[in-house]
Amino acid sequence: MMQPGDVVEDFTLNNQNGQPVSLSDYKKSPVVLFFYPRADTPGCTIEACGFRDTFEKLQAAGAVVLGISRDDVKSQKKFKDKYDLPYDLLADPDMELINRYDLIQPKNMYGKIVKGVKRTTYIIGPDTGTGQRLLHVYPDVTPKGHAEEVLALLAAQKK
Repeated sequence: MMQPGDVVEDFTLNNQNGQPVSLSDYKKSPVVLFFYPRADTPGCTIEACGFRDTFEKLQAAGAVVLGISRDDVKSQKKFKDKYDLPYDLLADPDMELINRYDLIQPKNMYGKIVKGVKRTTYIIGPDTGTGQRLLHVYPDVTPKGHAEEVLALLAAQKK
């Protein structure tokens, strides 16, 4: 698992409109990169809507928000439109980035162990000349209140 201070390797995934989005597109801003298991499921909806509801404050803090799941472009578009999410959702159906970040983990689903995407958020700093570095990792995200937690961290780092 990456640690704070590590350089984050660039990536490119398609957003909900099928357009490529790269981490390096946001070299001048902190990036909130949140991975979620599946679009339009209860926990993921709570988390995504939390980022929606704090989006203006996150923007005021200078941050870019990107959500990523293994859903396809069409599913990401439907999820974004249904909940009026103001940020890009990136599709990783081949799990290229999800595997790179080692986020497929065993999970207990109604008493049965299954493998799924571990809900994790990465805060990536702007490029200061040595690459975009990892500032913070939230490895075990609880969806409710998570966006406010991220906002508080960004506000504290600005001081």
